[in-house]
Amino acid sequence: MSIESRVEKIIDKVRPAFGVNIVELVTVRDGVVEVRVIPSACAAGVSRETVLLLLEEQIKDEMPEIKEVVAVEA
Repeated sequence: MSIESRVEKIIDKVRPAFGVNIVELVTVRDGVVEVRVIPSACAAGVSRETVLLLLEEQIKDEMPEIKEVVAVEA
C-alpha cells in the first residue's frame, strides 16, 4: 500500500470528528503531509487548526515516518 493510500485511510477514519469540514490530501513529500481543509459554515465549531491538530496526531501515531501535517490554501 502506498504512503498516500495509508494517509487517505487515516483521513477517512478520523473524518467524522471534523463535522462537515472537507479534508483533501494534496501530497506527501519528505515526511510532510499536505492537506487542504475547506471549512463549512456548519462545521460545528471545529476550526481549521483543530482539524490539523487532530489529523496530525492520528497520522503521526500510525505513521511515525511522518514529521508534519500542513495545510495548503484552497
